[in-house]
Amino acid sequence: MSLIERFYEPDSGCILVDNEADRPAALVREDIAWVQQEPVLFYGTIRFNVSLGARPKPRAGGANNDENSWVEDPDWERYVTEEDIIEACKAANIHDTIVGLPNGYDTLVGAKGSQLSGGQRARLAFARALLRKPRLLLLDESTAALDAESEQIFERTVDKIRKDGKTTIIAIAHRIRTIQNADRILFFSKGQISASGKHAELMAVNNDYRAMVLHQQLPV
Repeated sequence: MSLIERFYEPDSGCILVDNEADRPAALVREDIAWVQQEPVLFYGTIRFNVSLGARPKPRAGGANNDENSWVEDPDWERYVTEEDIIEACKAANIHDTIVGLPNGYDTLVGAKGSQLSGGQRARLAFARALLRKPRLLLLDESTAALDAESEQIFERTVDKIRKDGKTTIIAIAHRIRTIQNADRILFFSKGQISASGKHAELMAVNNDYRAMVLHQQLPV
């Protein structure tokens, strides 16, 4: 994930985004939203934390391909509407929880989101990612802290985004149901890609993949 985000450069080969390897890192990141296993939240309101997903304001007169054509402004809320925030929170299945709080979207999340449960933090981070309407959505074990109901809603939302065709999704997951509808699954074994294909194809040809799927389907 860090290589895709251009935090590091590959030792060999290259990573192409829109068939380009030398696109400025700042512009690459503008089209990316990343939902990590451990959500990062900041001291402030729920509204503030979700609004951080909004794209920065374009610099007046800046060229679209100029790495310096975007500026960050501390007043992020100026660049996103309340309706946008609510829409993202509804899609992430966190809106009803928020409006049930005494201060609603003005509720303080505490340091690192300490006033929220793990599942609530995860859904809030997902809402922040959806607010950006990214072209590339990175999901790093994003359902690890979700309960069964929220995980199912998360899966339906991700599947809808995938079918819309406007966003490419790259997901790291140990739970098969999270990625079983993916157009392509890369199955890793001992640090190497041991198989690649759709879920049904891997079930038919790869014993290790099939064994993992069957194990996860067993009742606990």
